[in-house]
Amino acid sequence: MPAAVAYRPPWWYRGRHLQTLWGPLLGRGRSPALWRERVETPDGDFLDLDWLAGRERGVPLVVVLHGLEGSARSHYAVGLLRGLDAMGWRGLVVHFRSCGGEVNRSRRLYHSGDTEDLEFVVGRLVAREPQLRLGLVGISLGGNVILKWLGELGEGVPAPVAAAVAISTPFNLAASAAVLDRGLNRRLYTANLLSTMKAKLDQKAHLYRGLLDLPAARRARTFAEYDRLVTAPLNGFADERDYWARSSSAQFLSGIRRPTLLINARNDPFMPASALPRAEVAASRWLEADFVEQGGHAGFLEGFGGRPSWAEARALAFLRCHLSAAIC
Repeated sequence: MPAAVAYRPPWWYRGRHLQTLWGPLLGRGRSPALWRERVETPDGDFLDLDWLAGRERGVPLVVVLHGLEGSARSHYAVGLLRGLDAMGWRGLVVHFRSCGGEVNRSRRLYHSGDTEDLEFVVGRLVAREPQLRLGLVGISLGGNVILKWLGELGEGVPAPVAAAVAISTPFNLAASAAVLDRGLNRRLYTANLLSTMKAKLDQKAHLYRGLLDLPAARRARTFAEYDRLVTAPLNGFADERDYWARSSSAQFLSGIRRPTLLINARNDPFMPASALPRAEVAASRWLEADFVEQGGHAGFLEGFGGRPSWAEARALAFLRCHLSAAIC
């Protein structure tokens, strides 16, 4: 596969915060037509899957996992779906529990290290279509989930999974929380994300009585506080540090046995450049990394209009090489 062209942002698109905020604030144009499949999970809950409409079997399928509090409407998901639509491929956005527009039934929510639902969805897809050619793209939290799952299973990943891409991944959750929980980052990003997460807790407050300290959770102003009060007790972790340590994807990279591309900007406000897994990439023949200077968090804009971002175009080009007969 030829080397990627380095990302060069437009002259006016500079700085980590502009590069991060432009997409969420201004979007990426209209999404292609989607249809929704609701899947019942083995534990009595449900997952919402949004599929590109009008696609028949026989072409590759790319499963997209969104980031924290994202959805199929997130700017990066729209960009990827538009790109897949133009390629004539199938695309599917898996909504984490509570992210499809309706709060889920059970106490369970989702977190950065929860790979069970991805395992369930991939197993279901492969059972329905054994000859499937399947690619995975995860953004931010979704990237961490994909990398952790690939590393956990290693050679045991289902054969139809041919390749994966992770964009703007928080490889080290403790390092990510440390930069998000202070200063301007906390005001710009953490406060907004926590507000929607707390709203979901309120919608299911009756399920958490006696289990969580909801008044304290509502007052949480940092990810450290929220993960200590909510994520850890809901998911069997001792505390937030235990959650971060066991769920960070960096430690699972050495187990990956599928071609996998890692795309991160060194100016990502969600992830310090010092925590990028350069040594793990150098030690693995399965990993390829584009750790570029600019791009922010899931930004990488190349121009106005509905064009895919550089990272999205790079991800789709990588998957085309591994899921089709294209000469790369």
